[in-house]
Amino acid sequence: MTYLFTSESVSEGHPDKLCDMISDAILDECLSIDPGARVAVETMVKGTDSRSYIFIGGEVTISTSEVVDYERVARETAREIGYDNHSVGMDATSDNLCQVVVRITQQSPDISQGVDQGKGLHLEQGAGDQGLMFGFASDETESFEDLEGMFMPLPAALAQLLTSKMSTLMKDGTLPWARPDSKSQVTIRYDDDGQPSSVETVVIAIQHDDLAKEKFEGSEREEHRYICSEIMERVIRPVIPTSLMDNNSKIIINGTGRFVLGGPHADAGLTGRKIIVDTYGGMGRHGGGAFSGKDPSKVDRSAAYAARWAAKHVVASGMAKKCEIQLAYAIGVAEPVSVYVNTMGTGLVEDDIISDRVANLFDFRPQAIIEELSLRNPIYSYSASGGHFGRNPDSAGRFSWESLNNEKLASLKG
Repeated sequence: MTYLFTSESVSEGHPDKLCDMISDAILDECLSIDPGARVAVETMVKGTDSRSYIFIGGEVTISTSEVVDYERVARETAREIGYDNHSVGMDATSDNLCQVVVRITQQSPDISQGVDQGKGLHLEQGAGDQGLMFGFASDETESFEDLEGMFMPLPAALAQLLTSKMSTLMKDGTLPWARPDSKSQVTIRYDDDGQPSSVETVVIAIQHDDLAKEKFEGSEREEHRYICSEIMERVIRPVIPTSLMDNNSKIIINGTGRFVLGGPHADAGLTGRKIIVDTYGGMGRHGGGAFSGKDPSKVDRSAAYAARWAAKHVVASGMAKKCEIQLAYAIGVAEPVSVYVNTMGTGLVEDDIISDRVANLFDFRPQAIIEELSLRNPIYSYSASGGHFGRNPDSAGRFSWESLNNEKLASLKG
């Protein structure tokens, strides 16, 4: 039985992603000052006809006397994304056109005492909160040369690549008419064996200058035709594998016709509102906790990364075509209260055997995760848009949870 599955992505200029970017930029600033900083920061943005607003709230505890300039970090992040003109949705460079409101206090001591390293046992640092986290991996991307190594659901991977491509082309001037706010959606048709067979639909929404007025003598039809042609040639064709496109594949670009007013002016933004975009596009489950603005003592973030790391190893080792791992924690307790491994019937051996191997190879205590994946470094701003998973680890330590360890791979094979 064939079926369709759809995933979406939003660019860094989407109002919600702008908030994620600001929150993670603040986290990176705090970790640069104090690697042991405790951070939980939320951001909200909203624009009006006359001015824009950035609201920052949360809890930050830093062990040094150095002061974090939250307003500067927020303005610089928004400017780098492209919000430097009120006409595009926000001018973060202007004090008159953009107001930043900061309300930051210290972390609750009741929470802190459960998280702090206690009893002289270094790895017994408790989880920063209760909760459940999922990690997921799939071999769907591994049949395509440009996607090898991602080990992600194909719709999610392609949707992320499309929005990242649009942001890159806006910034490098290839699409000089593009504005920061954009979205993508990819629907894949799966065959009777559950394998991706073709692209059913690609949906793109990209904010743009008033080209009808500037370039096409007021013709919105010509403006739309031009934008569709540019996006097709410069974004969709370079990203979507040609083997997946056929005569039945549908392309929808700016389906309403125009997208001039966007960003925080058109939509309020909030940290943590795109959690499915951040992970597996809906194909793998999500525990419910957002990532951005949280230091790694919060297992919402660190344990989700560890679960993905372990699941990716299971699939990359060839022991399963799909793997989902659930971890659950109690506040102040280091060991997870449960670990669950599910290969959805694709495993070469029974799931309980794979589960035992995972338990022997991966230490899911929060401090052990932090140390093994080097999560105390300022590496998070880059992960806030484009997806937290399926990205290439780099020399700066970003996406360490995407790296593969040959010894672990061999041990998983038995």
